[in-house]
Amino acid sequence: MQLGINLGYWGAGMDADNLAVAKEADRLGYAVCWAAEAYGSDAATVLSWVAAQTERIDIGSAIFQIPARQPAMTAMTAATLDSLSGGRFRLGLGVSGPQVSEGWYGVKFDKPLARTREYVEIVRKAMTRERLSYEGEHWTLPLPGGPGKPIKLTVHPQREHIPLYVAAIGPKNLEQTGEIADGALLIFPAAEHLEDTAVRHLRAGREKAGKTMDGFDVVPTLPLAVGEDSRVDALADMFRPYTALYVGGMGSRKQNFYNQLAQRMGYEKEAAEIQDKYLGGDKDGAAAAVPQQLIDSTTLLGSVERIADRMQAYAAAGVTTLTLAPAGFTLEERLTALRAGTQALERAGLA
Repeated sequence: MQLGINLGYWGAGMDADNLAVAKEADRLGYAVCWAAEAYGSDAATVLSWVAAQTERIDIGSAIFQIPARQPAMTAMTAATLDSLSGGRFRLGLGVSGPQVSEGWYGVKFDKPLARTREYVEIVRKAMTRERLSYEGEHWTLPLPGGPGKPIKLTVHPQREHIPLYVAAIGPKNLEQTGEIADGALLIFPAAEHLEDTAVRHLRAGREKAGKTMDGFDVVPTLPLAVGEDSRVDALADMFRPYTALYVGGMGSRKQNFYNQLAQRMGYEKEAAEIQDKYLGGDKDGAAAAVPQQLIDSTTLLGSVERIADRMQAYAAAGVTTLTLAPAGFTLEERLTALRAGTQALERAGLA
């Protein structure tokens, strides 16, 4: 099992620290550095900056939002980043959610599975450097009846095949991801529930495509906080607002993928309470309502030994790249957590 890091969103006041974290992860031998985007910083610019100041670590989008870019533009960006980084780019895609898609990009959030499938097909075709033509429900290239002609990508990616990942939560999206992608980006993954909530659906998609799970990258992201095991509850409190935001406030009341995931992990009553309080304006109450066990099972908390045990559980559940989001109030605390990650991987016998 490899380790990655996720820098999250740029512009949150820790930008210089994030670069230091990325450079230390590069030095420590982490496999990949992911960057996110929502409606603030874009991931492509951040990744180009990180790539220019690192040597070995891969850079990955987690994610490029599908409603933000035409698929041909994503192919251009992926090819450029792969070329500039010397073949270190991983392309992660996702549909985002209805609030961002419709409120920020003005793109209707409908038929997300079909849109994702077409998008991936166009991106892959464009990156082969064949002349691009496509007929689908959501995209037709070139547009019929106009002056457009099939053209091809002029940039040569460093590699013939750039790894493509899809961020997936729901069972149908996970199955399609297994079918069409090289890897899956997961969030709020509990090792004890991973088979039921994710891996079995990915496996079904691989089987539909006539493939096995061999070579498919299962990539959950987990916040990481290091401390004495006696302080695990206090460490978990650091992530209460984060968990409450996703379970309670991401999407709408009827369409919150993270709330639905918490329900599938057995927290039906708690998920409803968190959402009610969050959408009612009581964010502190929503955070307080998050079960400690939900946080503990979807993060890495405590000593190196405790984290190593958890890493073994994730590896046994089928995780191939464990992405860490090292937490801390200072840069040194975040770097300490980052180093503890490599120590735990070695302690677990997974390095």
